[in-house]
Amino acid sequence: MSNTPNIPDFETLLNALVEALDTAAYSDTVLVGIRRGGAWIVDELHTRLGRSEPPGYIDISFYRDDFAMIGLQPEVGGSELPMSIDGAHVMLVDDVIHTGRTIRAAMNELFDCGRPKKISLASLIEREGHELPIRADICPLQLSLNPNEHVKLLGPEPLAFEVVKRK
Repeated sequence: MSNTPNIPDFETLLNALVEALDTAAYSDTVLVGIRRGGAWIVDELHTRLGRSEPPGYIDISFYRDDFAMIGLQPEVGGSELPMSIDGAHVMLVDDVIHTGRTIRAAMNELFDCGRPKKISLASLIEREGHELPIRADICPLQLSLNPNEHVKLLGPEPLAFEVVKRK
């Protein structure tokens, strides 16, 4: 495992996301984090933005079609949406966007829970290699890595990114 100089520290990326979200265009959004990394980030955003409504969390384990292919064992944590998302502008939050499959799965889960008026996407890092036509609306860092490298969010305390080389 090695750190890469291409990734700014977590605080720098999070501050850029807070600045982008702290505008009139996103003041009415419902914050929903994708479990695990997105949930950690949405907690930080909720605190820093001073939102009164609690954030929501969604678990996409049952919607991913490739967990077995990539060697992951899903950890089912359940979804928690303490608010109605019907007619709401949902800001879906994740740590890293790569193939787009996590976001597709998250949207499937959201639509099983209600009918949002609009879904926007915020992420700290978006890397090359999209398989689906999904892009973040707000993302402070576009990243290019070698095919055998993977960005991993470590946490929850402290939150930090690291680049891991796959064998």
